[in-house]
Amino acid sequence: MFLTLGTRGSSGQVTPAPLLLLFSSLWSFPLRKTRMLCHFLPLIQLLFVFAERDTTGKIIAVFRGFGKGILLLGFLYFFVCSLDVLGSAFQLVGGKMAGKIFHDGSVLNNPVAGLMIGVLVTVLVQSSSTSTSIVVSLVSSSLLTVKAAIPIIMGANIGTSVTNTIVALMQAGDRNEFRRAFAGATVHDFFNWLSVLVLLPMEVITGYLYHLTNAIVKTFNIKSGENAPDLLKVITNPFTKLIVQLDKKVINEIATGNEAAQNRSLIKTWCKTLKYVVSIRKLFKGNSGAFLQCKHAFVNVSLSDLSIGLILLALSLLVLCTCLILIVRVLNSMLKGQIAAVIKKTINTDFPFPFAWLTGYLAILVGAGITFLVQSSSVFTSVITPLVGIGVISLERVYPLTLGSNIGTTTTAILAALASPGSTLEDSLQIALCHFFFNLSGVLLWYPVPVTRLPIRFARGLGNITATYRWFAVFYLIICFFLAPVTVLGLSLAGWTVLVGVGGPILFLLLVILVICVLQARCPQVLPDTLKTWDFLPLWMRSLKPWDGLVSLLICGCCRSNWSQMFSCCCYCIVFCWSCMLQADQMLQEMQEMSRNR
Repeated sequence: MFLTLGTRGSSGQVTPAPLLLLFSSLWSFPLRKTRMLCHFLPLIQLLFVFAERDTTGKIIAVFRGFGKGILLLGFLYFFVCSLDVLGSAFQLVGGKMAGKIFHDGSVLNNPVAGLMIGVLVTVLVQSSSTSTSIVVSLVSSSLLTVKAAIPIIMGANIGTSVTNTIVALMQAGDRNEFRRAFAGATVHDFFNWLSVLVLLPMEVITGYLYHLTNAIVKTFNIKSGENAPDLLKVITNPFTKLIVQLDKKVINEIATGNEAAQNRSLIKTWCKTLKYVVSIRKLFKGNSGAFLQCKHAFVNVSLSDLSIGLILLALSLLVLCTCLILIVRVLNSMLKGQIAAVIKKTINTDFPFPFAWLTGYLAILVGAGITFLVQSSSVFTSVITPLVGIGVISLERVYPLTLGSNIGTTTTAILAALASPGSTLEDSLQIALCHFFFNLSGVLLWYPVPVTRLPIRFARGLGNITATYRWFAVFYLIICFFLAPVTVLGLSLAGWTVLVGVGGPILFLLLVILVICVLQARCPQVLPDTLKTWDFLPLWMRSLKPWDGLVSLLICGCCRSNWSQMFSCCCYCIVFCWSCMLQADQMLQEMQEMSRNR
């Protein structure tokens, strides 16, 4: 072939292709250096194929590519808007509850309880910015100290990663895509949890984040300035504000102890306006200007916040799933063949030696910059999750992008803090700096040395497990972001004695299991024969297969006793039971494997 690297002769020597010889003669490069141009050969092949088409074929190809690009941008727009509405829905459902959780200041002084409250509240309101603003209000009202607020900020950092994990669930239809997408999403989770496990005890013992940020705030004479640029909201707000608008001050007032706010709705009815209004019946004047009745779908609806929140939750999830499926399909149709090869090589290839180590740090800067522009780490990580699923971005490349996104979202918080009024400027800035240095410390812990990049290993292992047992992804989501925080919060409320007495042995057992697993993989000879494998344990304690059958039985009542009963599920299960369909798919694969072996 003209565009291949070459052909192998009978003597075993490779004869270079004419194209490489042409490049070598034109640029007088040695042949070994010319082979670096092979990186662009798929693109060159694509250009040759395009050039061989007639005029009609070229016009059709251009319009087809242009149309797919417009469709992709349209689906991406509605995908981002659905994320915004999803956050509003969660705030309507759980916003007042989040305010009540923050209201008990004595609980927040316990660092473990504060951490778990930060996780739960951020999961409930689907916005680390909202939970951080509540914390700033509490600190400014002297209901909470900055030291006590730091664990809550750490918890908010964990809670904000639930969004892209939910997005990864939407790619469960294809086993390989789901493996990659879930690993790419949960690498963010593992980074946050591991950082908290190391940095929270360090902060409790030394208070390094508090003292460092306090020194910065006291040293520099910082004054209020302009707010952070809000580029993404400028694009999405015209659409999302037609659906629903929320008064987020209600949550802050509930958190600061305003009893009257309990009876107020989060749905915004009156919006500030500077325009001249003729109809006096829909206008009133307040202390800070004129207010006009808002124009959105739920402004005059006589439904409770919970009902509206559930309606928006269902609709936003439907739009989110639909847009994600369509985005993946359009990307699959666009990023295939030579184009996919070029993009994958461009994104996932490191710089040439000796600058290969700089590639990851450039990815961190790119992730931070894009997140700064869109002002949302959840949006950025949720958008790149489908790209990881279809294989365009590797797990090793998405990891530094995610770390950069974590840092980028804190820089926007710092700029927002700088725009705070003088009464809250110092507190809000110190909290934003704590958030920044926490994420920076996490990057220094889990990225510079390759052997310490544990989040990649853990995420890949979890991705492999969830690809085999896809119900485990939902189990993981419920345990990590709801049951575990609620349990630890309950134990911490009972006192340090109960927390240490119950949590200590559990942590010790998990540590022993982790050490044994590492020794089994690395140095099995140092272990006794019994501990070299887990075979001495019952099957249900060392494998998810028995649990897999139990989950399938509980969810859809499928009977898997023999092949003839494989499709004996009821019609309700076949239509609505996700787990049952996955089991049927697995059985079909096993049947095909058996037929091939015969």
